[in-house]
Amino acid sequence: MVEYYLIVGLGNPGVRYENTRHNVGFRCLDALAQKHNLSFDKHEHKALVANGRIQDKRVILAKPQTYMNVSGDSVVPIAGFYKIPHERILIVCDDMDIPLGTLRLRKSGSAGGQRGMAHILQRLGSQAINRVRFGIGRPPGRMNPADYVLTVFQGDDEILVMETIDRAVKAIETWLTEGIELAMSRHNGSGETSDNGKARTSIPAEADPKPTD
Repeated sequence: MVEYYLIVGLGNPGVRYENTRHNVGFRCLDALAQKHNLSFDKHEHKALVANGRIQDKRVILAKPQTYMNVSGDSVVPIAGFYKIPHERILIVCDDMDIPLGTLRLRKSGSAGGQRGMAHILQRLGSQAINRVRFGIGRPPGRMNPADYVLTVFQGDDEILVMETIDRAVKAIETWLTEGIELAMSRHNGSGETSDNGKARTSIPAEADPKPTD
């Protein structure tokens, strides 16, 4: 039986949301697919899907088209159809409680206020789901978080996001070939890894962000 790995990027469908902060999950998967010559040429279980191989692993890349807050309605049927166990699922999503340009990989834990992740965990019935949290920073002043996540990156922020997307792609590749523990130690933080395999600016892998509204 073929052993699939499911990599899910979270976001909202449609041109209106393309480059917003909430859609960095989609952007990470687009970059991963482009690097490995995969195409999102199928629509399965309410998601755009790419099927192929990365680092000699058979992968399903999925961008749910359900809108963020009900992402589990796509992820759960895909995992069920391809018989993918929880330990071979990885979710890539934005996180307001992590500084822009910082990655936090975890193998379990709460959703930390990210509603798409929360719906996936609820539908899967487990918090033991691998994830890459992509920091987008907190909204300025008293800006409504719901409005903030739908703003676009500009100027230096966009440059930093593109660099961080490249790091996220490397983190996903490490997870596929060497597992979540090494991926966490190598890629958690706000910069590329040093020679000893630790991020130059690291954050605790076990730390949980404060819930958001």
